Amino acid sequence: MKKSSSTNRILPVTSTKSGTTQLVADQVYGYTNQIVNAYFIQTNADLNEWVLVDAGMPTSGTKLLHAAERLFGRDHHLKAILLTHGHFDHVGGIVSILERFPVPVYAHSLEIPFLTGKKQYPEPDASVEGGTLAKIASVYPVEAIDISEHIHPLPEDGTVPLLTDWGWVHTPGHTPGHVSFYREKDQLLLAGDAFVTVKQDSLYRVLTQVKSVEGPPVYLTTDWDAAAKSVKQLAALHPQIAATGHGQPISGEALTSGLMELAEQFHERAVPSHGRYVDE
Repeated sequence: MKKSSSTNRILPVTSTKSGTTQLVADQVYGYTNQIVNAYFIQTNADLNEWVLVDAGMPTSGTKLLHAAERLFGRDHHLKAILLTHGHFDHVGGIVSILERFPVPVYAHSLEIPFLTGKKQYPEPDASVEGGTLAKIASVYPVEAIDISEHIHPLPEDGTVPLLTDWGWVHTPGHTPGHVSFYREKDQLLLAGDAFVTVKQDSLYRVLTQVKSVEGPPVYLTTDWDAAAKSVKQLAALHPQIAATGHGQPISGEALTSGLMELAEQFHERAVPSHGRYVDE
């Protein structure tokens, strides 16, 4: 496996929720790692088996596994990793996790070139309209990782391996192969960065985790028209609980009204007034 700056570069950004774990819904737990969230889905309580959704910030693998140990016991068994996309803050711990648990990793076929060392993501846009975390975006790594021996495309029929009551939805814009995961029985949405619940470019809001329904992080979103369509697609699912890549879980009227407003006013509320990928 190829390690890279996307898995090794230590980034001194954090939030007041870093290191905390919370129950999101039945058998689903969220773990905040600095400024990003990973999700643990228990698949078999008797055997302490679970699936990981996204893999945190660079160098975070040990922290994620310690969180799993607290949740599921020292004899826990990771069975698979699902990726919403492959940005550094969603794969940062994956190499060290796979060294201990050599499990299959699933992602959209359009995301696989970024996970097999064949293609790097576009550079972050530090010129984009936004707050402090946008202005320092040039330090965020985009170097591809190579986990070729573990990576598999998600099934084309929309099903999710090992999670029979879940489905996946292609939600591009933030990246070409971005996906979100949806459990229909309780209308639970794991949205990745298709939308988030904190204004991710604002250092103060990220630090304090002020909750609001926002568009994808501005400094790494490269296709704003596709991002708008993805938010409308997710709003049409009418989720009752949403857990995103950044920010805290949101539910009820705050989610319903916030997501609908974002979908209807996406270009006014989410698209920056200027920036490399806006202008292009």
